[in-house]
Amino acid sequence: MILDSVDNIEFYKSFNADIYEGLQFIKNAPVDIALGEYPISANVKALVMEYETKIDNGFGYEAHKRVIDIQFPFIGKELVKYVTLDKLSAYTAYDEVKDVTFYRTTEPESEVVIGNGIYGIFFPIDAHAPQHCYSNMPEYIKKIVIKIKVT
Repeated sequence: MILDSVDNIEFYKSFNADIYEGLQFIKNAPVDIALGEYPISANVKALVMEYETKIDNGFGYEAHKRVIDIQFPFIGKELVKYVTLDKLSAYTAYDEVKDVTFYRTTEPESEVVIGNGIYGIFFPIDAHAPQHCYSNMPEYIKKIVIKIKVT
């Protein structure tokens, strides 16, 4: 998992072209961008969504085998819990169509707050539990999730 600021996007230009493309989308997206899916390249797409954060997200942790997630709330902030897969047990079988497995809630190894210029990058070994409120009050989130195919 990587936690970073939109101010540091240029670093990723030499690190990984697909991650950089996704971060450029985040940097250039207008605040009034419509909800939906946006193709960026053959390996990269953006999903724009909105919801209210919760004290309990209701589904625990998720992990993907074939994509890297970049998660960035550009309106609001959100707490994302994180734990490595080796510390979890799945409660769903892997869904190949949606590329997701869900895992039981456990104590996180870490918790990060994203939004306000901060994004998180979650790799296939990173189980993450988004949608949590970072304070005890639910908050409206408008968020971009970049999906990068892992080849």
